[in-house]
Amino acid sequence: MASHRKFTTTKTPAKAGLFIISMYNEDEFLQLAGIQHFCFCRRQWALIHLEQAWEDNARTKEGDVLHENVDDPFFIEKRRDVIISRSVPVHSHVLGLSGICDVVEFKESPLGVPICGRGGKFAPCPIEYKVGAPKQNASDLMQLCAQVMSLEEMFNVEIPTAFIYYARPHKRMPVEITQKLKEDTILLSEKMHDIFREGVTPKASRTKACKACSLYEVCLPELSEKQSVYDYIDKMKGST
Repeated sequence: MASHRKFTTTKTPAKAGLFIISMYNEDEFLQLAGIQHFCFCRRQWALIHLEQAWEDNARTKEGDVLHENVDDPFFIEKRRDVIISRSVPVHSHVLGLSGICDVVEFKESPLGVPICGRGGKFAPCPIEYKVGAPKQNASDLMQLCAQVMSLEEMFNVEIPTAFIYYARPHKRMPVEITQKLKEDTILLSEKMHDIFREGVTPKASRTKACKACSLYEVCLPELSEKQSVYDYIDKMKGST
């Protein structure tokens, strides 16, 4: 399928040091939360977003409960100089992603943006809620960075720091949004779009984390790693 991206080399204030090389149309948007799956395991992402496969386990159920307590789009509160908004829809034409931020805090700041019905200016900052403890891989950071880049693009502001709240150990972790992290997020989103357009689910690459995946019985990584019938036939033809 042909891409409808518009190419430009415009640099915006919200992305200091970053050249925007492509823009996606809305009909090309993929789920923003999918970048976390894609970074963790491309096969897992494809099973969910290409093959529409999903299975729950104890960990995913725990995540559902955590987000039930957070994701209420009609609940907005103000604590001193901070407005707290939940289930905030965001999108990015640069990344070609759209989704929901669990929580966005708008703190009074001269570098912020006006909010309808509120006096002054407020700087947005996303907080992503996660089950468990910080991961060894960068999947959570990529998802948070994609949220930041979406908010920066929508509000034309800079967000130098965002947060991930981990249910264990009930702590909010600050994440510096560096230029390197943004560049990595852009590259990862482009690869995600490439595989989506190809429509081919990648083969499994087994790790210790496979057994904890809710899609383990759907994925069957042991079978995916084995040589395919077509590869076997090609190999046999070459030996004759």
